[in-house]
Amino acid sequence: MIAKINNFEIDLSKPIDISIPLTNTDENPIAWYIEKPVIEPVVFGDWIGKVSEGKSSTNFNNIFFNPHGHGTHTECLGHITNDFYSINQSLKQFFFFAKLITVEPEKIGDDFVITKEQVSGLGNEKTEALIIRTLPNQKEKKSRKYSNTNPPYLSEEAAIFIRESEIQHLLIDLPSVDKEHDEGKLLAHKAFWNVKDTHNLNSDARFNATITEMIYVSDEIEDGNYILNLQIASFENDASPSKPILYKI
Repeated sequence: MIAKINNFEIDLSKPIDISIPLTNTDENPIAWYIEKPVIEPVVFGDWIGKVSEGKSSTNFNNIFFNPHGHGTHTECLGHITNDFYSINQSLKQFFFFAKLITVEPEKIGDDFVITKEQVSGLGNEKTEALIIRTLPNQKEKKSRKYSNTNPPYLSEEAAIFIRESEIQHLLIDLPSVDKEHDEGKLLAHKAFWNVKDTHNLNSDARFNATITEMIYVSDEIEDGNYILNLQIASFENDASPSKPILYKI
């Protein structure tokens, strides 16, 4: 099925999924010092919500997870503000002109950092979403345990450049755009959302901009321009598990 989005033709029958599925196995990626997700049937007395147990006509599971620590998720500025803001209220459009780039974070001291120079080649297109794939790009990203590993992150200068380039939606294959242990500074988050004071939000903060973390972009997907369909669950929360889908133009 061919559709026209933003004056570009895309084939809806050929989606490119760059999300990581959420499971209750040890294969699930984990960040931020929590345990793996829990997916288990509801139990009422001797009744178990699982068809294979022979006492239910349906599978009826509870799911306990954290969107920030358990896989691909999309967050709004409510992630860092004193006042409540919801991703469900912030993200109101879902198709965007996107650019995928691949970078190898630079070694700076004990850290690996994505610098302004590495993201500066965005060109003159009206790019709405930027997708960053980092090297090395092992498949282990889909199951990595990130806690206390000091993963690569985005420099404040790079985040400012991305904001000033009018990128509304930033997607990255890391657990955070910021350094794991940064004393709560959250420099890249604040720079991207243009948040100057998390307790007294400035009027020019970017209420409709989003950050999507813990994606996985396989090596078979080439750098370049795509149409992005950014799908979330309708959670009234600062973040939601999400399913970013790319379409070749």
